[in-house]
Amino acid sequence: MKWEDQRQSDNVEDQRDGGGGGGGRGIGGGRGLSLGGIVIALLASWAFGINPMTVLGLMGGGGAPEPAPATQSHPGAKPQDAGARFVSTVLADTEDVWGAYFGAQQQKYPPPALVLFRGRSNTGCGLGEAAMGPFYCPADRKVYIDLAFYDTLRDRLGAPGDFAQAYVIAHEVGHHLQNLQGTTAKMDAARQRVSERDYNALSVRLELQADCYAGVWAFHSQQGKGWLEKGDIEEGLNAAAQIGDDTLQRKSQGTVVPESFTHGSSEQRTRWFKRGLESGDLKACDTFKNGPV
Repeated sequence: MKWEDQRQSDNVEDQRDGGGGGGGRGIGGGRGLSLGGIVIALLASWAFGINPMTVLGLMGGGGAPEPAPATQSHPGAKPQDAGARFVSTVLADTEDVWGAYFGAQQQKYPPPALVLFRGRSNTGCGLGEAAMGPFYCPADRKVYIDLAFYDTLRDRLGAPGDFAQAYVIAHEVGHHLQNLQGTTAKMDAARQRVSERDYNALSVRLELQADCYAGVWAFHSQQGKGWLEKGDIEEGLNAAAQIGDDTLQRKSQGTVVPESFTHGSSEQRTRWFKRGLESGDLKACDTFKNGPV
């Protein structure tokens, strides 16, 4: 990706030098969207998307974001290390893409903030831990990331490359879109009504939709900036494949248990990312109606 010298987002909060840690309850109760555990054993259950305690609902297929409670963001000076500049640049592009996408429909897109932290961070969803991987908190509409996760993505999960890292951010912003559209609130209600097995199946659909949204972002991002280079798309597809439930379970425990999937198989994640990438249309991402098979 030719990301240097691109616009960086103003919606970044750097808590890495203190101010974000401390006590508090762990993320749970259906409100924290986790992108995956750093420990491989955790990744088998929680990888790249949603904590099974989280929220889900039925997506209408590309409707307008509905109002959500606003929270105050107080970013300081823009962080200047390469990792922080990279995620700030990717976040800025998601702001541009989704702002234009909904603006074309005369609708406003309120972007999420992104919080950089080390180890742990207090969030609107409880205490966030680095071992959870990157996650989105619907309660405060923020994406949280400890940049050490990218080392795990590259070294332990076999998904190197800057576009693989960009996919992480785009996936979490996909959860933000679901929150704005009311998907997460419907999931929270569904969790009270269905069995664990049925909830897992709904969770898979939620995660595949976020993958598809990441593909839609990549489509419009490339059209707008032309910043993707040879091999970048392959990096994203490889990342989607490496964090499929079947691949992670096989690595961590040697067996695959499909009924325990919460994120989708490698084939499903790759396919839905490609569907968004090829269509450029949120309406193509209705995994609740047309997926996940």
